[in-house]
Amino acid sequence: MTDLDSIALIIPTLNAASAEWASLARAIAIQGVSPQQVLIVDSESTDGTGQRVVDSGFRLVSIPRARFNHGGTRQWALQFFPEAEIIVYLTQDAILVEHALRSLVSAFRDPKIAAAFGRQLPRKAAGPVETHARLYNYSRDSSIRSLASRDSMGLKSIFFSNSFGAYRRQVLESIGGFPTNVILGEDTIVAARLLLSGWNIAYVAEAQAYHSHSLSTIEEFKRYFDTGVLHSREPWLLKEFGGASGEGLRFVKSELRYLWRNRPALIPLAFLRTATKLAGYKLGRVERKLGRSLKQRLSMHHRFWTGVGHNECP
Repeated sequence: MTDLDSIALIIPTLNAASAEWASLARAIAIQGVSPQQVLIVDSESTDGTGQRVVDSGFRLVSIPRARFNHGGTRQWALQFFPEAEIIVYLTQDAILVEHALRSLVSAFRDPKIAAAFGRQLPRKAAGPVETHARLYNYSRDSSIRSLASRDSMGLKSIFFSNSFGAYRRQVLESIGGFPTNVILGEDTIVAARLLLSGWNIAYVAEAQAYHSHSLSTIEEFKRYFDTGVLHSREPWLLKEFGGASGEGLRFVKSELRYLWRNRPALIPLAFLRTATKLAGYKLGRVERKLGRSLKQRLSMHHRFWTGVGHNECP
C-alpha cells in the first residue's frame, strides 16, 4: 500500500512562522500530497503561524497552548482524517527531502509493518556533537524490527521518532493509540506496544528529513531528566526491552571516537555533557522523592507537573 491519497500528515506547531515555515511548506508541496491532507495543530501561536498555514492551503485547527500533550494531541488529531489508512506525523522543524513521504509509505507494502520512521539528517548548521547524534541514531541502512530484535538491540529496538514517523491507523487504534499521561516518549511506548503485539516496525533510511538540535548542557540535563521520569513511571519498558545503560555507553564511545577524528578540542565538553545527562537521568528515575516545584525546574516539560496538558486532549 503506497497510495499517497490514502495518507494524512499531522504537524503540531508553536510559533513556526519563520524562515523555517517557508522551508517546511515548500518541502511538503513537492511530496505529491494535497494540501487538504495536511493538518496543522497550532498551540495559540502569536507570530502569525495561523495565517501562514491558511495561505499555504493546509488545514488548520487551533488548541489552547496549555492543553497541548505530546501523545494526547496527536491522538485527538486523528479525528480529522477518518478515512486515512496511514497517518504521518512531522514536527515543524523537520524538513522533508524530495520523495521522502513516498519512500516512507512504501514500507507499508509489507502487511506486517505497523509503523515506519525515516532517517533524520543533521541540519546544515549543525556542529560536530549535533551531527554525531544524528549519524549514530539514524544509520544509512534500512531495517525491520520485530520483538525478536530486543535480543540483540535491547532498548534500541523500540527507538522511534514522531518527528518523522508513520502509523497504520487501524493498528495504532487497536493497541489503544497514543498514551496521554506521559511526559515524553509517546512514540517509544507505541513502538513497544506494537512489537509486543506481534507487529513489526520499519526504519526507512531512504525517507529523509533534515532535523537536529543544538541543545545546551542545561537543556540536555532537562531532556534526560524527563527520560528518567518516563522510565520511572513506565518500568515495563526497561523490563521488556532492557536497561538504558548499555546503549548509553555505546553512544558515549561512538561520540568520543567521532570527536577525536573531527574536533578533539570538544572532548572535555563531551565528558561534561555526558556527566550532566547521567545526573539528569538518575534524578528523573527518583523523581517521586522530589517536590513538584523542584521537578518543574528540572524538567523540559514543566506543564506536565502542573496537571495542565496532562491526561487531557488535545
